[in-house]
Amino acid sequence: MNTLKTPSFTITFSIQNHWIDQIRNFLEKYAVLLIAIVLSLVAIGVFTHFYESGLGLAYNDARSHLDIGRRVVEGLKPGLAQLGSVWLPLPHILMIPTVWNDFMWHSGLSGAIQSMVSFVATGVLIYQFLKKLGVGLLARFFGVLVFVTNLNILYLQSTAMTELLLIATMTAGAYYVLVWHKEEKILHLIKAAFFIMLASLVRYDGWFLLFLASVLIGFTALRKRGYKTTEGILILFGTLAGLGIALWFLWNLLIFKDPLYFAFGPYSAQAQQLQLEEAGNLPTKGNLLLSTIIYLYALVYNSYAFTAILGLAGAVVFWVDKRIKPDVRIASLALMAPLLFNILALFLGHSVLFIQGISGNTWFNVRYGMLMMPAIAIFAGFLVDRLRSLRWVLIGLFTFVTFFAVANADAVTIDDARVGSSQKNVSEVSGWLQENTADKKGFILISAASHDAIIFSSGLPMKRFIHEGTGKYWESATTTPDRWARWIVMRTHDENDETFKLVNKTPGFSRYDLVDSYPFADIYELRPEYLNDLNTEPVFGKQK
Repeated sequence: MNTLKTPSFTITFSIQNHWIDQIRNFLEKYAVLLIAIVLSLVAIGVFTHFYESGLGLAYNDARSHLDIGRRVVEGLKPGLAQLGSVWLPLPHILMIPTVWNDFMWHSGLSGAIQSMVSFVATGVLIYQFLKKLGVGLLARFFGVLVFVTNLNILYLQSTAMTELLLIATMTAGAYYVLVWHKEEKILHLIKAAFFIMLASLVRYDGWFLLFLASVLIGFTALRKRGYKTTEGILILFGTLAGLGIALWFLWNLLIFKDPLYFAFGPYSAQAQQLQLEEAGNLPTKGNLLLSTIIYLYALVYNSYAFTAILGLAGAVVFWVDKRIKPDVRIASLALMAPLLFNILALFLGHSVLFIQGISGNTWFNVRYGMLMMPAIAIFAGFLVDRLRSLRWVLIGLFTFVTFFAVANADAVTIDDARVGSSQKNVSEVSGWLQENTADKKGFILISAASHDAIIFSSGLPMKRFIHEGTGKYWESATTTPDRWARWIVMRTHDENDETFKLVNKTPGFSRYDLVDSYPFADIYELRPEYLNDLNTEPVFGKQK
């Protein structure tokens, strides 16, 4: 009886193998396309969810980014100079083609589009990264899954924040650094330089990646090819990769008459950190251990503990795996750039990060820990590929943890945006402006550096506001406010509010009444008897 059944069993088994091979071949051939399509649908669906829930614009910085893009195309002094010097320009430049549209501006979609595209691109890059490491198909898809099912990633890709664009450009740069180490083709070096140049125009993390990548490339080239060839390789790489940084110095020199204005100007991160330090809120400065602990907490909160453990274990397995060539191990260090940069920035006092219950009584900038998610996803995928006997256990445990994280909306970035220091509930001030100024003539004097969220949330046209970027209007209104501003929004008695600092001692300020006071700002209105002398229309024309 058994001998009679054996041929049919063999035929059935062969047919099953044939179908499995066909499916595998199909996935191998079209994996990138399938990932791009599925992640695009996920990105759109998740954006719609957070837009409808009102969380897409919860971050104060998201509204500020959208306002910067809008000021380039609309306002009392539109133009590229509105890109300013506080934040690097690429995210705002990418908004210009769409932010002119009121819906694209006020929905946040003008900024979220680039985050959504970056989300999709990073998923594809993780797949390609694992493929270059010789990882099997299942583990490649698992690596992508680790990244795209993270609720913190899903939330930030639905906003006008810059993290996803930074993640995509840095991951692309690290990927081509890896490919160059494997194949040593000039084209891959140029691609690595191009994407690192883009990253350097998104956030200053990209500047550190440029430094780290240069060290890795230089070390490998020097070991293999000698000094002269290494010099040429680094010049080629550095010229393109450093172009964005050079242009940023030039921009600050031309617009603000100081190439280091972005670093030491009145609105720079350094100026903000000095205020925090004076208030005793910069505990990580000079403390390497605390800086490391704080960032690792942020990393774990963003990735979830089990996923972080998978990534760490995968990194260890990767480094001890003798099948991985030394050059590939060296290249993989580029993935560590966010970890090294953020610890160093905290230690030097150039950054601040609050973990509720550990440093400070609230959340602040905790999203920085999310920047390590591509590395965690890649190493987790590598682990699943190598530990074949445990792969389904690991995948099952990850699925279990992630399901409950998503089901319970367990996302520290959402907490930070809703109740942490990264949010500002300015609805009372902006609501007052919308209700009391929309149908009346007159300008509103306000500091964009302090109150960009109010400008955005008011729903008023940008041309209604006189702020630091409006040139002659700002200079005139802060000298003789009663001739230019019908309303003034500022924090009274706060010298950090540039409007109060400049206006409170002017003779014209005595002609205003305090009409309302709120936690984030007070509102002053010019008395009716002085309205006849008030300028209510733009008069300076096009300013340089």
